Amino acid sequence: MVTGKPRFSLATVVLDCPDAHTLAAFYGQLLGWEVKFSEPDWVLLRNPEGGTGISFQSEPGYQAPVWPELPEEQQKMLHLDIRVDDLAEAEAYAVAAGATRAVHQPQDDLRVLLDPAGHPFCLFLR
Repeated sequence: MVTGKPRFSLATVVLDCPDAHTLAAFYGQLLGWEVKFSEPDWVLLRNPEGGTGISFQSEPGYQAPVWPELPEEQQKMLHLDIRVDDLAEAEAYAVAAGATRAVHQPQDDLRVLLDPAGHPFCLFLR
């Protein structure tokens, strides 16, 4: 039996992608976050206000997930939910930064977009 619990703190969520620098540039622009560390195949972004960061790791065999999910196709493993003040304005900004609006939109009060590597992410109102 374990008697004491060690401290755990989620520091970073890592997204695999074909090009870490391209995807980091997209999310850096979208979120206004800063590059804190960079290597040839890995980039770490941090929110200037603190909290959990996002890292991007280049993977040569990366396959973009399919949205909505389909049997026998690459499934998404996670997605990011991003809170916004104005849905239409935020969607337009994200698309101008390089996102694509997903064809399938499951709800009227959020938008599903695909980042440049094909990861779905959701914009929703505060």
